[in-house]
Amino acid sequence: MPKPKRYQHQRCLHFITFSCYRRMALLDTDEARDAFEQTLERARRWYGCRVIGYVVMPEHVHLLISEPERSELAVVLQMLKQTTSRRLRAPLLERFWQPRYYDFPVWSEDKTVEKLRYIHRNPVRRGLAARPEDWRWSSFVHHATGKEGPVEIESRWTPATREQTTLLPALITARPSPTQGERTGQPQPIEET
Repeated sequence: MPKPKRYQHQRCLHFITFSCYRRMALLDTDEARDAFEQTLERARRWYGCRVIGYVVMPEHVHLLISEPERSELAVVLQMLKQTTSRRLRAPLLERFWQPRYYDFPVWSEDKTVEKLRYIHRNPVRRGLAARPEDWRWSSFVHHATGKEGPVEIESRWTPATREQTTLLPALITARPSPTQGERTGQPQPIEET
């Protein structure tokens, strides 16, 4: 079978799908899906990817992800799959993942919305949840509410969250702590030099 075509350095999003070995349900426990999410967040931070959406199903994963700032997308996926495999593969199991992955380049806003809907509705279509928000191993709740989860999601909520997390430490360090006996909440005189 020929290798699938890869679209690297396209400056677009990528809809990625990869499956467990022989489509076995190797991600069928809460612990396994949690471990995958932890590894995805680690890869996102390490390589500088933006995760737009994801879902972890019992036997496969869908990602909507940017190209990384550091390295190639193929390397990111290799790290993600190898780390998860080392953590979760049973000793008698030949492998954890199928060797290849499906990569569809996403160029437009319409296609981004289409792929996010597909990702988030997957557990409902499969009968794993009654509604997308009931499946906790996806980015749906973040997109719907802005609530942070185990994986940082790039969405309309993300800029405000980033602004708060970068401003808060700056505000805390810019204002000196009161000395013992000093009144707080009152304007303090500025000493001129």
